[in-house]
Amino acid sequence: MSMSTHTGEVAPTRRPAPPAPSAPAAQPRVALVGVSIGASLVALTLLTQGWAPTVLVLLGVGLGFSLFHARFGFTSAWRQLVAVGQGRALRAHTLLLGATAVLFAPFLASGVSPTGAQVGGNVAPVGIALLLGATLFGLGMQIAGSCASGTLYAVGSGQTSILLALAGFVGGATLGAAHLGWWDTTPSAGAVNLAEVFGGVLGAVAVTLLLLSLIAALTVVIARRRNPPPVEPVATASGAWRVVRGAWPLWVGALALAVLNLGVLLVSGSPWGVTTAFSLWGSKAAGALGIAEPATWDFWSGSRAEMLSGSVLAEATGLTNLGIMIGAMIASALAGAFRLHRRVPVRLALGAVVGGLLMGYGARLAYGCNIGAYLGGIASQSLHGWVWGLMALVGTWFGLRARPWFGLSRPRPTDGAC
Repeated sequence: MSMSTHTGEVAPTRRPAPPAPSAPAAQPRVALVGVSIGASLVALTLLTQGWAPTVLVLLGVGLGFSLFHARFGFTSAWRQLVAVGQGRALRAHTLLLGATAVLFAPFLASGVSPTGAQVGGNVAPVGIALLLGATLFGLGMQIAGSCASGTLYAVGSGQTSILLALAGFVGGATLGAAHLGWWDTTPSAGAVNLAEVFGGVLGAVAVTLLLLSLIAALTVVIARRRNPPPVEPVATASGAWRVVRGAWPLWVGALALAVLNLGVLLVSGSPWGVTTAFSLWGSKAAGALGIAEPATWDFWSGSRAEMLSGSVLAEATGLTNLGIMIGAMIASALAGAFRLHRRVPVRLALGAVVGGLLMGYGARLAYGCNIGAYLGGIASQSLHGWVWGLMALVGTWFGLRARPWFGLSRPRPTDGAC
């Protein structure tokens, strides 16, 4: 007869994570191409737009460099949590969100940047459009295999299949801009700024940090119950070379992204965003081809009218988007990981396009993507950022079940890479 005791701890049943493999040789020619493209864009922007837009390009390069070297993902973080109970990446989200909220706080409170820019956060309504849009985004990112920022840094690192997702994203964001006037008439509770609810920015930041701490703790509880496999390690350089060749710990990536996001806020007056540029690029293309008249859309009225008629280099999110792709190209080349994929299976290609369309349309309805709405919203003390994250998690659940339709596997409980 045997006896057993229960201590409340879950005994590990998975193999420990193997050591990280050494990074392959760097690709200096590819890195040089990336640096040349970046230098050309910086020079062109400086000559035509001035110093502030040029700084945004450089901040974008830093964002792309950091995203790639930390392999900082949003799509994979939600997928890992829902599919196998792995909360490591989502805990990195809580660090990013908390650090950004703290860094933003004094400038959101004063409304002024040291650069002279008028500072405002991303505070948007909570309504039907947000609920549906964020769910569609969560669904789309699991089908496409990338989010907004992930699409940009994947394209920069040579993943040509994600170009299809980018094209779909631009198309969806453009269609969403065309329809947004109608969606704005659907039921909404209006915008809720938590700084007004909790007695100011400091009170809202304190509540934000408390909620993020609870979420991080919840991921630990989930992991203990589901006992996920260890995350597969990424090839890593050693010594000081790790700074320029990667891979970085997730916490380093989170802090780097928070600081760079602060830079975007101080230079442009708004938090880092992605989707507005996609709507702009698609709308300009639709107008040039005679497909539509974007100037008649509600989305491009008011303060955005000048954006539509102006240069793409005058729009902040477009500059950081271009910089992200360049930064990821340089980072992936230094890591020896730049790869062009020439053949894409038909079902995967279809999934990339469909997923991109859903993300673009959903982001436009939901007042932003994983960057502008989720990160920017929560850091700006907007309730809509929290709701966006919750509904994207719901969309992720549906997206995991739709993946096999497009030739993608559904992660199994034993998968360390998913």
